[in-house]
Amino acid sequence: MSETTPTSRKKQDFEHSLDASDKNVAQFDHKSRNIFATIQHFLHGNPTMVPVIVLVCSIVIFGLVAGPKFFSPFNLSLILQQVAVIGILAAAQSLVILTAGIDLSVGAIMVLMSVIMGQLAITLGLPAPLAIFIGFVGGIGAGLLNGFLVTRIKLPPFIVTLGTWNIFFALNLWLSGAQSIRSQTLDELAPLLKFFGESLAIGSARVTYGSILMLVVFAVLWYILNHTSWGRHVYAIGDDKEAAELSGIRTNRTLIMVYGLAGLVCGIAAWASIGRVGSVSPQSFQEANLQSITAVVIGGISLFGGRGSIIGPLIGALIVGVFNSGLRLAGVDVLWQVFAIGWLTIIAVAIDQWIRKVSA
Repeated sequence: MSETTPTSRKKQDFEHSLDASDKNVAQFDHKSRNIFATIQHFLHGNPTMVPVIVLVCSIVIFGLVAGPKFFSPFNLSLILQQVAVIGILAAAQSLVILTAGIDLSVGAIMVLMSVIMGQLAITLGLPAPLAIFIGFVGGIGAGLLNGFLVTRIKLPPFIVTLGTWNIFFALNLWLSGAQSIRSQTLDELAPLLKFFGESLAIGSARVTYGSILMLVVFAVLWYILNHTSWGRHVYAIGDDKEAAELSGIRTNRTLIMVYGLAGLVCGIAAWASIGRVGSVSPQSFQEANLQSITAVVIGGISLFGGRGSIIGPLIGALIVGVFNSGLRLAGVDVLWQVFAIGWLTIIAVAIDQWIRKVSA
């Protein structure tokens, strides 16, 4: 056996003390981070939980503040009616944001397609179904233009869609002559254009077909994104486009299809918007772009792409609707309703940044 010298014994004791201190520090760090780290990892794996929690808390709080009127079937169905168009636009916006892009033109595409539908059906006298179909095709074309400029010309999505927003808005004013088509005219010549403004009576609640359409759009997109290879490619591109290319995904083709599909959804929103407003107005939904982005952000889809559920923006739109309804019933001025939604958006982005640190 080898003898242990006093020097070596001191060295061993020092090393043991270091090991013990390291273990204590590790245990301390584990305990101090345990709760927050657990929540952080849980929310990272379940991004829809944040908006769900916010929605439930909002309903409870405004139910207590605004009283029984808030929970009346009429008011709850009214919230659905109010968020239907913005919800559909948020679905279109989500497709692009999941790829780490952004589309500032969704609102302009929607209004332009509604004007096209109205002008074709009323001014040119085309059958309403044909006018609606052409509006859908036009929406796809507008989306494909955005996708082409992003993928082939290699321009940033923000710049591309900011430019096309101005183009589509100008076309909208030119085609319409800045004049609206009145509700009475639509009733007489093309009542089908107002179909999604009609409603079903369920007790004292009235659920519009536009609200049902919004739910159908989200259900279809949820299936596409979660149960098809194309949907997985969308998430992969948003997470890391270069890695997606190396894995064999045809990223440019997928991106063009994303923008095209987003354009189609905008065309669907255009039809729903005519029913919601009751007329074809070139000046309607001026803030639709920002409202759609707000619903997406509050709904837990990361602005950096690749993370989030398509159901999140539906919940985000409902949160905005609940806030507006609850604050209105509580007698709060519209100015402060906008103020509250602004802070809610900032908090949602901050939570997203915090959750993203898990994968950093």
